[in-house]
Amino acid sequence: MSEHLGAINCSGCNGIAGTAGGPLFRQAVVDDIPAMTQIRLSVRENVLSRPDRITYQMYHDYLAALGRGWVAELAGEVVGFAYADKTDASIWALFVLPGHEGNGLGGHLLRLATDWLFEQGHAQLILSTGGGTRAERFYAAQGWCKAREEGGDVHFYLPAPAGHAGPRQAEDLSAAR
Repeated sequence: MSEHLGAINCSGCNGIAGTAGGPLFRQAVVDDIPAMTQIRLSVRENVLSRPDRITYQMYHDYLAALGRGWVAELAGEVVGFAYADKTDASIWALFVLPGHEGNGLGGHLLRLATDWLFEQGHAQLILSTGGGTRAERFYAAQGWCKAREEGGDVHFYLPAPAGHAGPRQAEDLSAAR
């Protein structure tokens, strides 16, 4: 079991065999970057046309300076990750290793990221993904609203839960006036 602070187990993740106590979710650290990079490069959809475009430094910057990241571990192996960008209230990345998809890992990672972004005071979150993909269907099933389609991508938004007010909500509303 991981000794990372803030690690939590997920009782709502389905069908994960061979794990005593199920998956472990925790905040990502620099040592996780190689595993996250490998997961990102192993996906079957939303494949990077230029893998060199996503650099080690970008992963590093999103760990603290620009946002926060989380990983899902099974038996000590990182099998999924999510990154939240606090500068534009977006989900920068959410990927699960092929073979571990469909077990609830992505949904739990997404909730960690969205909860954290709303705690930062954002009134609405955004993300984009490839159109016609499992990811598009996944985000719609998670309650995200389709904003538009552009250049083969689908852009989604997620409003803050009712009654959620943070420091940026007033700024966002005043800017819309």
